[in-house]
Amino acid sequence: MPDAAAEPGTAAARNAAEEKSAFSHPAVEPASTAGYGDHPDQVIDFYAPRGVTGPGETAPVVVVLHGGSWRAPYDRRHISPFAGFLAERGFAVASVEYRRGAQGAGPDGAGEPVAGRWPDTFDDVAAALDALPELVRQHLPRADARRTVLTGHSAGGHLALWAAARHLLPADAPWRTDRPAPLRGVVALAPIADFEVADKLDVCGGAARQLLGGGELFAERRPYADPALLLPTGIATTLVQGRADVDVPQAVAEAYADAAAKAGEVVGMTLLEDIGHYPLIDPAADACAVVAEEIAQLAW
Repeated sequence: MPDAAAEPGTAAARNAAEEKSAFSHPAVEPASTAGYGDHPDQVIDFYAPRGVTGPGETAPVVVVLHGGSWRAPYDRRHISPFAGFLAERGFAVASVEYRRGAQGAGPDGAGEPVAGRWPDTFDDVAAALDALPELVRQHLPRADARRTVLTGHSAGGHLALWAAARHLLPADAPWRTDRPAPLRGVVALAPIADFEVADKLDVCGGAARQLLGGGELFAERRPYADPALLLPTGIATTLVQGRADVDVPQAVAEAYADAAAKAGEVVGMTLLEDIGHYPLIDPAADACAVVAEEIAQLAW
């Protein structure tokens, strides 16, 4: 008998179709790429804004942080169609790569890939954001870095929320800044935004727990890594979430929004009916246009 989960009309079947569509687009090559460190993964792809040609005309900057459970098989290439889509909409785009988990724990990299590296993943995102203003000046001459919005999908949504909250990190955190980042806002797409709830729901195969090293380290490191514990940021934040998302369920975003409210901060929440995890970054999906509009609301 066929697997019921794969039968047409099931949530699993819809999720599989949405994933297939999102990953079906050819990679979009950037206008240029620059390093922010010495490791091969410490690079940023730059996409020039389309239609910005008038004298003195500039475009807002959108910083894109890709998802993939912080695991090695998923790099920035899979989100390049989304980056290209934003550039076509008139944004100057910087797509950040960062170090992710090892391919696998077994011999010759066999076994399931590990989620993230501690502290390397966080080192990289912090370093990339610190280097970005100068790199934008060099590679996106039509960009206005004073109008910068962070966006990220899934694990990248977590990183976007975390990067905007570095001024709230514990005093001994190496990534802490002395003031809020000069951002117009954050648009987090189906983010892994609350590690306690994500862990209870076993989101992405326990990726959040893996990222922090598991065991007792999960609790010890959460104050340094969990956006739900780093509030209020004072930075305009919108969450975009598909109600039919089976990879990062709506409850995770709602937990973050609730934590923000308890901290005295209002976080916008755009819930999309009958939308799963992947249409948010799929240029062929209507949901992707909604995402671009949410970014525009903060950027322009």
